[in-house]
Amino acid sequence: MAQFSFDVVSEYDKAEMNNVFDQAQRELANRYDFKGTSAQLEWLDNDKTGLRVTGSGEMQIDTILDIVRKKLATRGQSQKVLDSSLGIVEGNLKSTKEVPFKHGLDKDRAKKITSLIRETFPKVKTQIQGDTVRVTSGSKDELQQIMQLVRAQDFDFPLSFNNYR
Repeated sequence: MAQFSFDVVSEYDKAEMNNVFDQAQRELANRYDFKGTSAQLEWLDNDKTGLRVTGSGEMQIDTILDIVRKKLATRGQSQKVLDSSLGIVEGNLKSTKEVPFKHGLDKDRAKKITSLIRETFPKVKTQIQGDTVRVTSGSKDELQQIMQLVRAQDFDFPLSFNNYR
């Protein structure tokens, strides 16, 4: 009997994040309420693993993050990729917030996913492989149902599927 599988991963599309960044930059440059202020959006580092948001206060930073979230939604990307748990650093009449991108499944998150799948589909084989979860079954229909089940759950991290075979 043929075995079919896919991987559950927590990744973000770097090309789409570039597009989101560029669109948000353009909107910041064109908005009247940001003219003459310290409002700025830049990459966290050279590897583009997050964003650094600079503004004149917490309200302006929240507005910039809302712009980024809207751009993520229009590009079809999950807003859960933004880790906005870090606090705002204030100094020199401006505020800065670092927002790294969430990626990779740690052991606890992977265990949550595997236990959810095993409870609902006991015949399916799940295997944690580093920062991915491999799901194997003899039925493609069953794998489709598992994808729907995992998408329906409200995890606090972005999930995607790849290596569908």
